[in-house]
Amino acid sequence: MLEQLMRRDRLLMAFGLAATTLLAWVYLLRATASMAAEAQMHAAMGMADMTMWGASDWLGLFVMWTVMMVAMMLPSAAPMILLVLAVYRRRGDAQARTASVMFVTGYVLAWTLFSAAAAGLQVILHQTTLMAADMRFSSAVLSGTMLILAGIYQWLPIKNMCLSQCQSPLGFLSTHWREGARGGLAMGLDHGLFCVGCCWLIMALLFVVGVMNLVWIAVLSAFVLLEKLTPRGILLGRAAGLAAAIWGIYLIVRA
Repeated sequence: MLEQLMRRDRLLMAFGLAATTLLAWVYLLRATASMAAEAQMHAAMGMADMTMWGASDWLGLFVMWTVMMVAMMLPSAAPMILLVLAVYRRRGDAQARTASVMFVTGYVLAWTLFSAAAAGLQVILHQTTLMAADMRFSSAVLSGTMLILAGIYQWLPIKNMCLSQCQSPLGFLSTHWREGARGGLAMGLDHGLFCVGCCWLIMALLFVVGVMNLVWIAVLSAFVLLEKLTPRGILLGRAAGLAAAIWGIYLIVRA
């Protein structure tokens, strides 16, 4: 009975994660088409109106970034989420499903906080004309600097520490396990913060390649998935970091 219940729980959770991710990508597809039309309008009118962006514009960007982070990060967190559900169920926790949902809530909350900061930074970049209407840095030097910083970060100990927490679900749970729904929320927030620490500069590269560039969103999503879930994730991340730094140097030299 326990095994049947666990299989049903895993199927329900997997379906919920897949449906949420799919809906997020549908939103991004629709938002991209809408923002492409707005970008053309801004290009025709000039950047003067974008320098006047304020709280309402931040709110729209905040929603966009939050949905984008769900679309990009939830698939890579799925193994951890399913493991959390299984452990709660095996421990006989009556709140197993609720605690697992709260884990997801905590994880998304961490990326929501990141999204709030990213949206605020984007508003400032638009106000100062450092970001073009197509939502990319307007300066090659600024783009190159961001690429170099992201490349260096891939080699730093703090990156490896955060990545190790994402790569080893059992290791994370052995040191961060908490009981009940509140415990699930706290664990999810902790794991989400580790993921933010691992990937925040990778996500910041969207300022270089285009915040709503779906091709690059898909590429970065695939990279994060491979970095977290493959045995050679650290080596892959360092190789990508080296490539990003070289790209950044090229942009600066060419500017």
